[in-house]
Amino acid sequence: MNPLKKTPEFRNEDEERAFWEEHDSTDFVDWSTAKRVTLPNLKPSVKKISLRLPESMLDDLKLLANKRDIPYQSLLKIFLAERIDKEFNVH
Repeated sequence: MNPLKKTPEFRNEDEERAFWEEHDSTDFVDWSTAKRVTLPNLKPSVKKISLRLPESMLDDLKLLANKRDIPYQSLLKIFLAERIDKEFNVH
């Protein structure tokens, strides 16, 4: 087995992301000694987007969200997550 390479210092996440897209982590990490960890306070990165919806669809979404007593944006995320999961698990 070859000795592990030293992981470079990164200036930002974009630089690190680009590096790992081009390199195999097994050259830098001995995964046989890795331990699973839980990061309970880690929040997923979010990105704000603009989404155009027909007003009637937005009204219906708000009505459904109100019945569940949750914000309509949260309900939309739930619906999207369920559909994405379904699409990935169809095949």
